[in-house]
Amino acid sequence: MSNSSSIDRRHFIIACSTLGSSLLVPQISFAKEDETEEVGPAEDLMREHGGLNRILLIYEEGIRRITAKTNVDLSVVKKSATIVRTFIEEYHEKLEEEFIFPRMRKEKKLVELVDTLETQHKAGRKLTATIEQLSVQSTLKSESETAKLISAINQFIRMYRPHESREDTVLFPTFHKMLSEKEYDMLGEKFEDREHKLFGKEGFDGIVEKIMELEKSYDIYDLTKFTPHI
Repeated sequence: MSNSSSIDRRHFIIACSTLGSSLLVPQISFAKEDETEEVGPAEDLMREHGGLNRILLIYEEGIRRITAKTNVDLSVVKKSATIVRTFIEEYHEKLEEEFIFPRMRKEKKLVELVDTLETQHKAGRKLTATIEQLSVQSTLKSESETAKLISAINQFIRMYRPHESREDTVLFPTFHKMLSEKEYDMLGEKFEDREHKLFGKEGFDGIVEKIMELEKSYDIYDLTKFTPHI
């Protein structure tokens, strides 16, 4: 075989190898793009707490505007309270009460904490009902009704910040350790199924969109507004 033939053959092999590699690369990247991230039940509940915390910020801004008597649109507070009732109380908390609290009591784990959390759920529902009822413009014409609304919002915020924190740092991690991987995955699927059954295809993402619009109504969507000037 001549030297020129050997060189041509080597060039052909290298070209084929390079072509094969270039064809494989996009296939790998497309496979990665198609992968969906699985969210476990505890992580799902934690991100829902994030949504609730954003509503607590709306509540605080509502109180600030009521106190300052400027640009007070109580429909923003009312819509926020409706999200709390439908998404947090009637969905999120029901999951905890149906799947987490009974298992903790059965295993005799954090029973005192669970009892307190459930009591706070009941108290929160009463406060939400008051907030929804009083979040109308006519409330501002009465000092006593305005004071009652502010009190209900403040009590709700004061209770739910430590409530969420204790669940995220104590309850959920303990609960996660109690379940096998199979049980944990199956529970995550149950949570997801119920979420989409109650809130449609968008589920949690749709709720976040609604919260975002309410934040914009009170001009607190821009995160830079919370940065201190130091």
